[in-house]
Amino acid sequence: MIDHLAILAPGLLGASVAKAARARDAARRITLWSRRPETRAALRAQPWADAIAETPADAVRDANLVILAAPVEKIIDLAAQISPTLPRGAIVTDVGSVKTRICEKCAAAMPPHATFIGSHPMAGSAKTGWENATDDLFIGRTVFVTPTEQIADCGFRISDLGACDPESAPRSGALLPPQAAKSAIRNPQSEILCAFWRALGSTPVILTPREHDEIVAHISHLPQVLATTLAAFLAQKNPQWRAHAGNGLRDTTRIAASDATMWLEIFQQNRAEILRALDAFQSDLATLRAALDHQDHPALRARLEGGKKFRDTL
Repeated sequence: MIDHLAILAPGLLGASVAKAARARDAARRITLWSRRPETRAALRAQPWADAIAETPADAVRDANLVILAAPVEKIIDLAAQISPTLPRGAIVTDVGSVKTRICEKCAAAMPPHATFIGSHPMAGSAKTGWENATDDLFIGRTVFVTPTEQIADCGFRISDLGACDPESAPRSGALLPPQAAKSAIRNPQSEILCAFWRALGSTPVILTPREHDEIVAHISHLPQVLATTLAAFLAQKNPQWRAHAGNGLRDTTRIAASDATMWLEIFQQNRAEILRALDAFQSDLATLRAALDHQDHPALRARLEGGKKFRDTL
């Protein structure tokens, strides 16, 4: 159990962490900070928060674990703000969906006596804001934990498992290059962070920040691009068509309803990996188009069956 958990800028994810930590006894004391005074006032009435700080520095003064839950463009600034008041041994993490730049800059902002380790829960909703938080958001979900090379070189010996739970995780050392593998399970800070995420019901998996960004560009950011593009394309067609849409279109475009500002920041920070994913997808789509154009029914069937097989495994 974490003695003192501090969560800065709690939106959907940050507030869900607080609710889950309270519901599952993962933290003895929970302190929140929000930028807006009216939000701080509203949070004071919530039973899953013990204290509401007036500044980020006040929130973290004696915190054991600090979670930066701000939008990705604000996380680095917050890390720099809290650095002077972090107590000895503090672990700082985030919930941002892009890791390379955040981990590099936030780790550099830490004082020698504190540690930054990135986190990314693969959980969320098209809805935003702490009002939509739930205490079961992380149950059964993967949380990527992304130590930096600074932690990798700390000298601790660890397992080559790619997940934080050596008893239940498959061997996935291939996910980790040799340097990053030094930081995985036996690093004390990573162990504590992984244990916290497990306490919220999730399955933590360790990756390097760059590997994380490549993976989520394909399994999270590319789907958002496709859903948004499809919805924007159909918006140019006859408005009456949408009245006849079935569940297929609703299912396919559900995430197009996500917050545009949030996704613009993600696209900017993970631009290179998203472009590579888009290039690969466009090539694959061109192959399907050629099969349709040439009436290559066996190729089309193979594509349809392959897609169904993948979807059935999710």
